[in-house]
Order: sequence, then structure tokens, then C-alpha cells
Amino acid sequence: MEDHLRELTTEGKSKLVAGASALDVVEVAVTGMESSGLYVAGRGSAPNTAGYVELDASIMDGATREAGAVAAIVGVTNPISVARCVMEKTPHVMLAGNGALAFAREQGLEEVSDPESYYVLPVGVYENEIYEQKHGTVGAVALDRSGSMAAATSTGGTFGKLEGRVGDSPMIGAGTWADDDIAISCTGTGEHIIRAGGAVSIACKMKAGMKLDAAIGEMLDEVKRLDGEAGVIVVTRTGDIAMPYNSAGMKRASVSADGTVSVATFE
Repeated sequence: MEDHLRELTTEGKSKLVAGASALDVVEVAVTGMESSGLYVAGRGSAPNTAGYVELDASIMDGATREAGAVAAIVGVTNPISVARCVMEKTPHVMLAGNGALAFAREQGLEEVSDPESYYVLPVGVYENEIYEQKHGTVGAVALDRSGSMAAATSTGGTFGKLEGRVGDSPMIGAGTWADDDIAISCTGTGEHIIRAGGAVSIACKMKAGMKLDAAIGEMLDEVKRLDGEAGVIVVTRTGDIAMPYNSAGMKRASVSADGTVSVATFE
């Protein structure tokens, strides 16, 4: 898994150096994670209690505040790409359920032809755990050469979730946020992240003058106070990177302004 994270991060680095937009880079990174089956998103998602996979995703362009999301969508390979199409080709921010799938089909986006053979258990998850309330999310944030930022988040949701359950990942402001100053993607127990204020609360604290670490810490502490756990990946317009968490671990990778790629899992 660390090799895959390093590969995706190195690819993102190359694209940014070549002048790609932050929005394009976060979509490519999340698409790579969705398609890999290594994470609790896309191919690595588990069925809900009704026996089928529902997916959530969102994406946001900080420069324009444009955003798109899908919730409880079924049968698409890359929900993050559907979310971007919602952002760019509709007047809406979020589409859900059957409507989201119908829209994806109109856009000609790839569907899963055989769900039984396509979906796999992600790394570190076992068959007897798929109906426990475990969780997982993938996300990406980026700052490009023009100074624009973007964030994207995708998930299969908590294992053992009720049919139709939606967490923080597709909610702009909760699981995903990007503006002129910061880009944020959250992971963890979505219900607690939503109730704690989520990503936009970090952005607002910083606008009020709080330092980055303190702003993130307050949100994570509130999640913990509510008996949840969470982690965030953050980049600011000055190039500061933060990836803290209050859970047992978080798979993460980054590339700094000097080109250094860092990858870590649980340490």
C-alpha cells in the first residue's frame, strides 16, 4: 500500500510541476485510490445491510467555490468523477441515489458490470468484519502553481451501514472544503465529523486568526469528545501541510514544495 501511495503522490507531483490544475490532480489521485481496491472507497467498499454497495464522493475548487457531490450512488467505478461532472455540468451541488446513477449514465461514465467480482476487501479488512462499524475514506488536497487549491473525498462509508446512510464525505463543508486559503479532506466516523463542524470549521477558525495546528486540533478534539475518531489532510496557500489524526492510524502521503515525497501508514 505504501508503494501505491508513493506512486500516486509522485504522479501528482509531476502533474503539478507540469502545470496541471489542483482540481485535476485531486481527481486523478482519488480515482487511482477508488480503482485500486486497496482502500475503503470505490472497488474496496463493503456492502450495506441490504447487501449492496453505496458510494459517496465530493470535490471542490477553492478558487471558484464550485463543488459537486454524489451520495448513495450505486454501480459506478469512480464516484469522484461523477461528482466533478455534477459540479461542472449541472446547477446543483449534490445528486443522490437513482438520480445520481441516471446522471452518471447520461455522462457516459464507467459502470461496474459485475459487482460480485468487482468489489474486494481492502487491505487490513477481513470477511468477518464487513458488518462491523468500521470506516475508511480516501481524499486528496492540492495547491497548484497558480496558487489555486482543491480538495476531493470518496468513500464506501462505514461497514455495516444501513441502506441509504450518508456520512460526511459527500457533504461540502463537512468532509470536503477548499477556498482561497486552505483545502481540507476528512476521514473518520462521519456522523461525529458532521456534528463537530467538519472541514469548514477548521477554515473558519483560521480566518478568525487561529493557527493551523490549533484549528485542526479543536475540530479533532470535538470529534473525540463526541466519542468519534477522525483525521484530516490539509494544505494551505502558503504550502503548509498537515495530516493529523486521533485514531489508531491513518494512511497518508504528501509532497512538499521542495519536492520531497513522504509516505506513512500507522506511525
